[in-house]
Order: sequence, then structure tokens, then C-alpha cells
Amino acid sequence: SNRPRPFSSPISSFTLIIFISVAAGGAMLVYLVRKRKEVRTVPVGEGWWGAGDQPLTEDDNIHPFQVQTSDEEIEDLYQRIDRARYTAPLEDSGFHYGFRSTHLTKVVSYWRHKFDWKSQVAVLNKYSHFKTKIEGLDVHFVHVRPRPRENQKVLPLMLVHGWPGSFYEFYKILPLLTENQDGVVFEVICPSIPGYGFSEAPHKKGFDSLAAARVFLKLMDRLGFSQFYLQGGDWGSLITTNMAQMKPQCVKGLHLNMFMIRRGFKMLLSLIIGQYLPFLVGLTREDVRRLFPFFQKNVWNILEETGYLHIQGTKPDTAGCGLNDSPVGLAAFILEKFSTWTDMSNRDLNDGGLERKFSLDDLLTNVMIYWTTGSIVSSMRFYKENLKTDPDQRVDGKTGVFVPVGLAAFPRDLMHCPKSWAQSKYHNICCYTFMPRGGHFAAFEEPQLLADNIVQFVEKVEKL
Repeated sequence: SNRPRPFSSPISSFTLIIFISVAAGGAMLVYLVRKRKEVRTVPVGEGWWGAGDQPLTEDDNIHPFQVQTSDEEIEDLYQRIDRARYTAPLEDSGFHYGFRSTHLTKVVSYWRHKFDWKSQVAVLNKYSHFKTKIEGLDVHFVHVRPRPRENQKVLPLMLVHGWPGSFYEFYKILPLLTENQDGVVFEVICPSIPGYGFSEAPHKKGFDSLAAARVFLKLMDRLGFSQFYLQGGDWGSLITTNMAQMKPQCVKGLHLNMFMIRRGFKMLLSLIIGQYLPFLVGLTREDVRRLFPFFQKNVWNILEETGYLHIQGTKPDTAGCGLNDSPVGLAAFILEKFSTWTDMSNRDLNDGGLERKFSLDDLLTNVMIYWTTGSIVSSMRFYKENLKTDPDQRVDGKTGVFVPVGLAAFPRDLMHCPKSWAQSKYHNICCYTFMPRGGHFAAFEEPQLLADNIVQFVEKVEKL
């Protein structure tokens, strides 16, 4: 018969019903087994990352710190920039092969002749900086207190960055969180991950996100905060998640703008039928729009964008030697991520769309934090330390998060995680928001959107 069929599918309705029934039963079995085995907290443990043997006592004082520079430092930078060599790009290649060298010369020319590092150092010092010794490392952090006002509720909040970012990513969002006229206002702590920027690099192997989480928990305790909120993206997302897993009694709420969960049957089932019957696997229309076609958006694109991860997760010191020696190479390596991770369609542009969301002053300030501290190699090692074992088999991979959680899903981030997937790890999601625009560097790109979402989440938790 040539008559149209009411249900057109490569499998019959009966087969589909049987498949869904079996799959649902299997999913429930997997869920129950996991619930039975799931650990509720991650052991805090102890560590020592300083040079040499651990002393009997450690200075636990907090010392003021200021970012500084010198004419000699700037002159050395200029000499290295002047000696840079460039390779001509392929025709019509955009940013598909990496940072297009013809645009790189323009960025470097601005860096050499117009960028004022001394002025940017003054910008960095706009807020109060401190250092304190924790587990053998000088840990750097920015601490911003709101101006006292009557009838104002002040809540402590830690913001944690990722790679290749820094504490400077939060400079545009800080006033939005600390100068709020109505409702809640925050006392914000922005630490630098050890090995990044002005935080001392670990001297011993093994410093992973669990170690960073423990260090930051000790920092909050040293500052006198027994309860606080956390926010993170990229590595900051994993570190703050680990903090909530280690001491849930201290974490009033966890807000993330990047969130990944372990692989499982629920995810597999969603990928098989989610595009056609999303309601059966807890997907929304917006989830379907962001996830599918899955291989194009979440396999091929990710393969093209994660070459750096394989290098940094295996032999970071080798590539890092060149980046630590060449400011132009360092800028290309870092700024390419601020192009593509902001919007993958920027690969089609000859200028990478860099100045669509950022100014060159802001971008180069972030690069200079890595350059002047010589921290690119130690920042890359963080991948090696975290990828030595299967993340799903690590203790935090098997542990749920039970504190109140707010998730902000930005549409241009590297991967999309639906709420139904996130619930397998984050068991108390109070807010899940499809953000209208923005990519991976949320606080840097869309500070107002992120600040509003954080405030909405916290206000909801405070009413619980």
C-alpha cells in the first residue's frame, strides 16, 4: 500500500514499547544499585605540596599582596615579541587550524605598542590581594567586602576559575555581586588555583582537584567562614563540586556554569531515543535543540577542540617549555580558546571573533598573568594530575552532591548537560536555567547574566 503510515520509524511500535520497557527496567536497576553503593562524602585527607620535607609547623598568617611589575620585565617582553617568527596561514582557513597568524600579528602589534601593562597592574590592584601558606604552598586570593549598609544580608561566596583563565575573569562580575543595592550581597573570595598565576605551583606530583578543594576549604576556614556559597566553571566547577562533596555541612549552596556527569545507562538511553521521544527520558525541547545532532555537536566538535587536553593530560612539560619561553606562542595558545570556546562558529572568522565579547586589554591582561608568573607549565600539569585515572572511577566520581545546587546552562559552552543527566550526580538541584546567550567563560563574557542567576539561586536557597 502507498498510503502514509501513522508511525514512520525503522522499528515497529511494538518493538519500541518492548525496548522502552526493558530499558526503563534496566535504568531503574542501575539506579538502585548505584544508590546502594553511592558514598555521601569524599574523605578530606591531608597533603603537602611544598619543596622538600614537611616542617613540624607552618605559618598560617594571611599577608597582604600586591601585583607588581618593572621596566626590566616589560623590556624583556618587548625584546621577545620583536624576535617573533610567524608562519603564513592557509587561504580561507579562518581559525580552523588554530590562531590565524595574520590576525595574531595584529594582536601582538597592539600588545607591543598600545597595551599598557603598568595601567593594567593598577586595575588588578583595585581589589585587595592576599597570600597565605596552605599545605606548603603560597595561596593567592582576592578578597572583596561589600560596603556596610543597614538591613543588608552579607553572604560569603567563593568564585573559582579554570584554564586558561584566572581570577581576573571575575573582575567584571565582582561589583555586581558586592555592590548590590537590594536583596543579598556577597563577600567574595577569588583564589588562584595552585600553579596558576600568583599561587605557588606544587613541587610534588599528584596535586589534583581534590587537593585543590581541600586547600580552598582550609582557606575559607582560615578566613573564619563556617558556611558559604561556591561558584565555578571549567576546573572551578570540579573543584567546587569536590568541596561540596568533602564538607557539605559548610557549603550552603553550589552554583555551576559548567557541569559534567559520569557516563551511564540513562545517558545512553537519552542519546538513542531522546531526539525522537524526549519526554520519555526527561529531555526538554531546548535540550534536544542543544544536543542533537549529537555526533556533530558533541563528538566531532569536541574532538576538534580537545587536542590541547591530550597534550596537557600526558606530556604538559614538553609543550609548556615553548609557551613559557615565547610570549607570542603563549598568547596564540591561550587566546585561541577565548575565540572558539566563546562560540565555535568563530572558527569561520579570520579574526576569530575575539573582540565580539572581549577587549584586547582584558584578553592580554589574562595572558600577562600567565607570562609574568611563568605559570603556564604548572597550570597545564593540572590536566595530567586529574587524568591519571578514569574520572568516573575516582572517589568523587562515585559520590553524589547533596547540597542545594544551581546550574546555569550557557548555549555556546563546549557541551550541554540536560537537567535529567545532572540529577544523577547533583541530587538537590534547586535551579536549572537555560541561559539565553554566552559560552564557556561566563563571568568574563556575560557578567550580568551570571550575577543575576547566582543571586536568584542564593535567594531561593536562603528561603528554604
